[in-house]
Amino acid sequence: MGKPLSTRVMALAAAVLVAAGCSSPTASPDTAGGAATLVVATSGEPDTLNPVLNYGVDGGSLIFDGLVARDARNQLVPALARELPTVSADGKTATAKLRDGVLFHDGSPLTVQDVVFTYRAVLDPKVDSTLRSDLDMLASVTAPDPSTVVFTLKYAYAPFLQRLALGIVPAKAFAGKDVNTAEFNHKPVGTGPYRVTSWTPGDRLVLVANEKYWGGRPANSGVVVAFVADDNVRAQRMRAGEFDAAELAPKLAAGFDKQGGYWVQRVPTADYRSVMLPMGNPVTGDVAVRRALNAAVDRQAMVTGVLGGAGEPAFGPVPPSSEFAEPSIAGKAVADLAAATAALDAAGWQPGPDGVRVNGGRQAAFTLMYPATDSLRKELALAVTADARKVGIKVTPEGLTWDAITPRMKTDALVMGYGTPYDPDFVSYKLFGSALAGQGFFNPGSYKSPVVDQALQDGRDQADPAARKIAYATFQKQLAADVPWVFLTYLQHTYVVKDAVAGLMPRVEPHEHDVANSLWWNIHTWTTKQ
Repeated sequence: MGKPLSTRVMALAAAVLVAAGCSSPTASPDTAGGAATLVVATSGEPDTLNPVLNYGVDGGSLIFDGLVARDARNQLVPALARELPTVSADGKTATAKLRDGVLFHDGSPLTVQDVVFTYRAVLDPKVDSTLRSDLDMLASVTAPDPSTVVFTLKYAYAPFLQRLALGIVPAKAFAGKDVNTAEFNHKPVGTGPYRVTSWTPGDRLVLVANEKYWGGRPANSGVVVAFVADDNVRAQRMRAGEFDAAELAPKLAAGFDKQGGYWVQRVPTADYRSVMLPMGNPVTGDVAVRRALNAAVDRQAMVTGVLGGAGEPAFGPVPPSSEFAEPSIAGKAVADLAAATAALDAAGWQPGPDGVRVNGGRQAAFTLMYPATDSLRKELALAVTADARKVGIKVTPEGLTWDAITPRMKTDALVMGYGTPYDPDFVSYKLFGSALAGQGFFNPGSYKSPVVDQALQDGRDQADPAARKIAYATFQKQLAADVPWVFLTYLQHTYVVKDAVAGLMPRVEPHEHDVANSLWWNIHTWTTKQ
């Protein structure tokens, strides 16, 4: 925002909080401007609001802007850069020219030094940035003059310009401070369409319109993002009229299809659900068990029953809509119990007296974790459990908090969600490369394959699209053979929206759909009927 909040806008934000109490945010009309504060609800909540520490790195963060952004077709468009950055003939230099007159929310001007600081902070080993591996190709960031930023790469990296969607932070906010613990991480200052007025963890994020936004003042007075982890509670509160829009699981969203005053928005995505099978577990570490489970699951039944038709079967991490998708890895959408049984028989897993297969005195049994508040993952876990039982694999589903799940990922299976409609390097390198094995949610099952490692590296190193396509085909084929994860379904993200809301512009979404990269990526253009 270009100047301090006006009295009217500050009063509006306060009114929202007072009227709503601690748990029931409600929209408040802005009688002076004819706009309104929109209230949206999501299950996910960020750990930080600092882009350097992984907030809204692919754009759509509402608070920050990158040098580039994505339009409704996910195509790159200029943002803080006045035009799309240029790339040298050898692919090793990218040059960006800054847009003039951009102000941070505190009124200070955006400078090239802010851009340089942002990217250098990600590369700084003292900063706990999960994005560092995303920028392995970046050798240096410099500012040869007050309007130019030059990125020098170690090697040509075809999707580099897509990395420039990272939100830019003001360098002065971190002077003499530790980026990891700075107050900025919860009270940020950006250049985006909204300014943060408050963040109450576990409850809400309150945003007010940036009246001096370089892209034009938002069409509404602000946004309240309510964090409601439990799907059923979020649906109940949506039905009670507390939200203008809410992210809901497909079955819960379908309940609003015939309810007056609401409509359901189903958005195509690259977001998959999968069972991560850890190599450190003696049962899931057996490739025969993994292949048997992969054949036994009935993906089509999951799409029909669990998703209510809002999705499609999944067989790998590169979505069918991607130019890099390898069609040969697609298997049977329905269960192939004969193939599952044959795989177990061949590996010496014989039926035990209780029907559970046994090999060397060990039962084919393991725990399948899922986040307890996620109704969709719970249903998928139950479906996998039922399908596995048909071939003698005993799966015990267990709903837990993320805090309880995290330390067990090296030994217990987990219903995972990931996926991106952007470049295949963006997610797959972290999830399946051995260099990051066992580092939190990066390759949590510690899968290691020299073939996959080389293919993923080739995909990063090669600038030629044809060579990259070959590399990612090799990656997908090897993954399908090793089955470190059993891919189940691609989702449609489903949202319920009040009839009064206008201006929505859905685009193909990645896995992340909380504050950033969700239906409300363009919420600054939304309006409500008064």
